[in-house]
Amino acid sequence: MTDSTRIPVRAERPYDVVVGNGLLGELPALLGEGVQRVAVIAPLALAATGEAIRADLVDQGFEAICLEVPDGEDAKSSEVAAFCWGVLGQSGFTRTDAIVGVGGGSTTDLAGFVAATWLRGVRFVTIPTTVLGMVDAAVGGKTGINVDAGKNLVGAFHEPAGVLCDLQALETLPRHDLVAGLAEAVKCGLVRDTAILDLVLQDPSAVTQWDSPRLRQVIERAIAVKADVVSGDLRERIGSGVLGREVLNYGHTFGHAIEQVERYHWRHGAAISVGMVYVAELARLAGLLDDGGVALHRQVLGDLGLPTSYAGGRWDDLLAAMRRDKKTRGDLLRFVVLRGIGHPELLEGPDPGLLTAAYAEVSA
Repeated sequence: MTDSTRIPVRAERPYDVVVGNGLLGELPALLGEGVQRVAVIAPLALAATGEAIRADLVDQGFEAICLEVPDGEDAKSSEVAAFCWGVLGQSGFTRTDAIVGVGGGSTTDLAGFVAATWLRGVRFVTIPTTVLGMVDAAVGGKTGINVDAGKNLVGAFHEPAGVLCDLQALETLPRHDLVAGLAEAVKCGLVRDTAILDLVLQDPSAVTQWDSPRLRQVIERAIAVKADVVSGDLRERIGSGVLGREVLNYGHTFGHAIEQVERYHWRHGAAISVGMVYVAELARLAGLLDDGGVALHRQVLGDLGLPTSYAGGRWDDLLAAMRRDKKTRGDLLRFVVLRGIGHPELLEGPDPGLLTAAYAEVSA
C-alpha cells in the first residue's frame, strides 16, 4: 500500500496525476487492457531506471523495449524523434500499444510527441523524475520538440493516460536541478495559489530537501493548479484579451528568449525565474503591480537560490527571440502579468519603451 495522492485532470480524456512513493505498481493499470507492446523512452542518465521499468513490464506479461535518448534538451530534436519512430516501426508497434516516458521535462516532452505522432496517437504514460517534470512538463498534454527557430515550436496536444510522480526519484536529483524546477511551482503560487509562496517563505531550506513534507506540499499544490487550469482550457483556445491556459506562461516569454539566446545552456527553471522578475518589473512600470509585489518575486525566488537578473547588452537578441515565440500573435507581443499577486491578466503590445526599461531593471 502506498501513501499516494491522486490529483484529477478533467480534460477531454480525464486522467490522474499520482504523487507518492513506490508507484511503479500503478503502471500496468494505466497502460490498460489490450496493450501488448510498450516502449520505455528514457535518457542516457537514467538508462538503469528505464531498463528496470522495462524488466518489470516484461514480468507483468508485456513485450517491452527501452529506447535510450540524449539527456536534457538534446533529446528534443527531429532527429531523436525520427530515431524513436524508426524503432517503433521495426518493433511492429500498433495503435493499441503504448509509450512510457521516464525522466525530466525534456524526455517526457519528446516521448509525448512521439506518442502523439505515431499512427496519429497511441497511449502514453509519463513518469517524471524531476521537480520540473512533476509540476509542469508531464502534466497537461503539451508535447513538443525544439527547432533552430525556437523552443517547442513543433508539437501536439496529447494527453497522457496517467502521470506517476514517484518522489523517491528526487533522492538522486542534483540540488541545482531540484531548485531550478521549483521556479515553475513558484509561478503557480504567483498566479493562483499563494499558499505555495507562504510554504517557501516560511522555510525555503526545507522546500529544497527531496524528502521534506513541505516540498511534497509545494509539488502537490502546483500540480493541482496546473490540473485545474488545463481542465478548463486544454488546447489554449484563447482570443484577444482572454486568459485561459495562457496563465501558465507567466514569465515564459522572456524566459524562453533567454534559453534561446543562451543556446539552452541555461536550465529552464533558472530562465523562467528571471522571466518572472522581468514581467513583474514590466507590470510595475505599466502601473499594474506595486513595489511590494516586485519585491516578493525577488524574495521568494532569491530565497530558493534562483537567479533574478540577467546579463546586460543582449536586448536586441532577446527581443528578436520573443518576437519568434509561439505566444506572439502576428507582430503583437503578449505577456501574462499580475495586477496584484494571484491576479493575472494579459498585457498585449506594451510600449517598446516599457519593454526596454523592464530589461534594464533585471540586467546584472
